[in-house]
Amino acid sequence: MSGAPESSPRSWAEVDLSALRHNFSTARELSGQQVMAVVKAGAYGHGLEATARALASEEIAFFGVANVGEARCLSEAGVDSPVYLLGATLPEERTEAVALRCVPCLNTMEEAHHFDQIARDSGSPLRAHLAVDTGMGRGGFLPADVPAALEAIRALSSVRVTGLGSHLPAADEDSEFTHAQFNAFDTLVESLPSRGELEFIHLANSAGLLGYRSRTTNLVRPGLLLYGVSPFGDEKTIFRTVMTLKSRIAVIREVPAGHGISYGRTFLTTRPTRVGTIGIGYGDGYPRSLSNNSPEVFIRGRRVPLLGRVTMDQVMADLTDHPGCLPGDEVELFGPNIPVSEIAHKAGTIPWEVFTSITPRVQRIYSK
Repeated sequence: MSGAPESSPRSWAEVDLSALRHNFSTARELSGQQVMAVVKAGAYGHGLEATARALASEEIAFFGVANVGEARCLSEAGVDSPVYLLGATLPEERTEAVALRCVPCLNTMEEAHHFDQIARDSGSPLRAHLAVDTGMGRGGFLPADVPAALEAIRALSSVRVTGLGSHLPAADEDSEFTHAQFNAFDTLVESLPSRGELEFIHLANSAGLLGYRSRTTNLVRPGLLLYGVSPFGDEKTIFRTVMTLKSRIAVIREVPAGHGISYGRTFLTTRPTRVGTIGIGYGDGYPRSLSNNSPEVFIRGRRVPLLGRVTMDQVMADLTDHPGCLPGDEVELFGPNIPVSEIAHKAGTIPWEVFTSITPRVQRIYSK
C-alpha cells in the first residue's frame, strides 16, 4: 500500500435508483397488476444487490432470478422478498432452492417429484409455479399436458402449485403470433378446474406489458423497461434512464491528414484532425462491433463521432470541430443523450446484451 489517495475511476456507470423505482411504479400502474422485478444477470448489469435493495421497499411480488446462485446473493444481501427462479433447476441446485425458500417454476414431473422429496425430507413445504410452453420452446409443459400435470402434482405431499406462467418469444417482433399466444394461454387458464388455487398467473415480459392485454393474468414480469428502455425501441417513453456509462478523455493530439486511427488502419484522416483518446473499450463491455459503424459519444453538450476500431481499453473521438474539449472531460458512452438502444442497433445486437456486457472493472456508482 502506497498511502496515496485512490484514483477516480477511468470508466464508470452511474445508476439512478430513483429512476429505477419510478420505472417499477410505472410498470405497476400501466399493467394494473402485481409486479415481479426481473433482476437476473446482475440486474441486467446494474448490480443485483443494490438494485434489489432499492426495490425491496416497493410493493413487489417477487424478484425474478435465473439460478440459485443469484437467489443466494439476494439472501446474503439481506433481501427477504420472495424470489422466483425463472428457469428449470439442476438436480444439485434443488436442495439449496428449498432451503432458501425460492419459488421454482416446474418444467417436468421429474423436477416436481425431486422437489417433493427434498421438501418432505427437510420439513419445508414448497410453493412452486408450473411453467407452460406456449411457443418459447425453452422449457415447461405443453398446454395439453398441463391439466394432468397439475392433478399429479396436487397428489404430492410437500409441493403446492400456487402459480402458472409462460413466456413470450416474440412480443417485440411478431404481434400476430403474440396475440394468438395470449389467447391460447388465457384459454388454457380459463379451462382449468383448479384455477382458483392459482394465486399468480403470469405471461407478460416488458414488451407483453406494453403492447398486449390478458384476460386472466394478475402478475407481470418486466425486465428491460425497469432499466429505462422500451423493447420496441421507442426512446420517447415514460420510463427514465437508469444507467449512464461514462469515461474521460485521457489525451488529445493533433494528427495530419492521411494518418491511420486504431488497429487495422480502417480509418484514415481526411484532414488535420484533433483526436481525443477516451479510456474505455471492449474490455469494459463497450461493443467492439461498433467499430466504423458511426458510433457517437456525448461530450460538453454535443455528440462527437468515434474513429476507427474500438480497442480493448480505449476509443478515439474526432474533436476537430469541438476545440473546447480538454483532457479529463467526462464522456457519455450511453445514457440520456446517447440511448442504449442506438448503441445496440449500431453494434448489431440488443440492449439486453449491451447492459449485461458491462464488465466488473466499470465501477457502478449509485444515486438514491
